[in-house]
Amino acid sequence: MDEHIILKIENVSKQYRLGILGTGTISHDLNKWWHRIRGKQDPYLKIGESNDRASKGNSEYVWALKEINFQVKKGEVLGIIGKNGAGKSTLLKILSKVTGPTTGTIKYNGRIASLLEVGTGFHPEMTGRENIFLNGAILGMTKKEINTKIDEIISFSGCERYIDTPVKRYSSGMTVRLAFAVAAHLEPDILIVDEVLAVGDAEFQKKAIGKMQDISGTDGRTVLFVSHNMAAVKSLCTRGVVLNNGQSVFEGSSDDAIEFYKNNNGLNFIGNQGIFDSSRQDIGNNDVKLLQVACSDSKGRIRSNYFHDESITVKITLNILKRIENSRFALIVKTLSDDIVFVSSSFDITNTSISKGVITLSVKIPGSLLNNSNYIIAVSGAIPGKRYFFETTNCLNIKVESMENKGFGFNEKWPGTVHPVLNWTVK
Repeated sequence: MDEHIILKIENVSKQYRLGILGTGTISHDLNKWWHRIRGKQDPYLKIGESNDRASKGNSEYVWALKEINFQVKKGEVLGIIGKNGAGKSTLLKILSKVTGPTTGTIKYNGRIASLLEVGTGFHPEMTGRENIFLNGAILGMTKKEINTKIDEIISFSGCERYIDTPVKRYSSGMTVRLAFAVAAHLEPDILIVDEVLAVGDAEFQKKAIGKMQDISGTDGRTVLFVSHNMAAVKSLCTRGVVLNNGQSVFEGSSDDAIEFYKNNNGLNFIGNQGIFDSSRQDIGNNDVKLLQVACSDSKGRIRSNYFHDESITVKITLNILKRIENSRFALIVKTLSDDIVFVSSSFDITNTSISKGVITLSVKIPGSLLNNSNYIIAVSGAIPGKRYFFETTNCLNIKVESMENKGFGFNEKWPGTVHPVLNWTVK
């Protein structure tokens, strides 16, 4: 293995059998044994379905992970992202040696510390101080090493007042603070962190992310980070891997991985190429149905890519099934990190009484407003305080491009999600 590579995963797969463990497996065990003594492959590795938790399958075997391959360099911070059930935690458990892979190999250089679940390796009847020694020993620290760092660990955790109190009286946030403090001060070559940081408050999350940046940047150690917080992944990680139904579907820079996840996996956009047509879907209720959402330029051409100075007209086509009063329809523009840039509501117009029939609402996003980036277009409709007609989290993905692609030499990306051209005067 290359000296610059600290972790190498080759064709790693993990198969699970569904149902209640320990019952009805004698025939399967005998079959596996019979194949093994004859030097043949496990017959159940040839069957099994992808790990799609939302659909009913025909096989009692599923592949939680299927042929995962990637390498991690020393000092790299790798983000592993994907929807719930994609296989992220299974992969981390294999890397942490909590469970073994069904097939494939894992090669690594150095000591691994992992923080997978709140309270893992903690004894509820023991005090926080005692659990530092217990958890540190489990992670491979010597008693002398723990004694040297215990004050620093306690200070970082922010649990000084309760450090001699049994952990069973800690909140989940306090427990994860202490567990992270121990793992972070182990000085591992590879630190594996699952979504547990979501339990902590904003102040601790900021402190934990700062610590992981120090571990990778200053100390040159490697971090594997799993999170559904795309802002944290973007700020912390240099590279990303996207998992879907147990398979690796994308590997690249953290920005590209987040964009791929939002566009193709995490948000599952219902339209593309600048238009969404609901002919194959039923979005709405007995009052209103959403038929179409389209983005077009000033000449009426439907597009998904725009230059910074171009206006974007969003047209929302609705089928009004019965006359409605005091309705509100909204356009929501969000970043790929799911942060809202702005919301425009039809309350801005005076006539909110709409008769039965097919109508099209139009709203124009002015040119020279959105910064160069990718954005999510979502729409909703409701009678405020009473009921929703429909609400989408994502209809379309549009991209605002830099002016340099239009023939201008200036290609700097301004900070912020908007870049408005305002009137400046000199007196």
